[in-house]
Amino acid sequence: MIYWQLFVSFLKVGAFSFGGGYAALPLIQAEIVDSHQWLTLQEFTDLITISQMTPGPIAINSATFVGTQIAGVFGAVAATLGSVFPSVILVTILAFLYMKYRQMDVLQYLLRALRPAVVAMIATAGVSILVTSFWGTEVMGIETIKITAVIIFGICLFLLMKWRVDPVKVMLLAGVLNVIASVIIGAF
Repeated sequence: MIYWQLFVSFLKVGAFSFGGGYAALPLIQAEIVDSHQWLTLQEFTDLITISQMTPGPIAINSATFVGTQIAGVFGAVAATLGSVFPSVILVTILAFLYMKYRQMDVLQYLLRALRPAVVAMIATAGVSILVTSFWGTEVMGIETIKITAVIIFGICLFLLMKWRVDPVKVMLLAGVLNVIASVIIGAF
């Protein structure tokens, strides 16, 4: 039963997450945190972090991770297959149709029309992760904000925007800074 639930949940994510892995994040959150409550919001944020740090698409990494957490290796297989199945079918059909009709104005118009929706879905995922990082499960407010998370975010944003530091190095630095901050805060 759980294998089927994992397969169907990630089948929905795979079928409706246009725009790539980041666009899938709100759908994954809705399925695994809100609907089935397989993970907490904090665990979901950790999942996103792990999925970004491992090679491969974030949606597939997330499916594999959730499947493993919920039902072991077979759960990982079920969730991963559910996640990729719609894409395999859809991409095969779309590749055929695109190659046949790529010069049509209607197709080009449709692709341009989808872009704002994809940007909105990615922005929603980013804001959700940012809010969870800054406030966790607390009510949003100045008194509940995690100052260390804001400082680390600011440092990382500065390094990425001003000095164009490699994002992998910035992620590693963020992890190190968070560990150092946790040790220092834990010492007091």
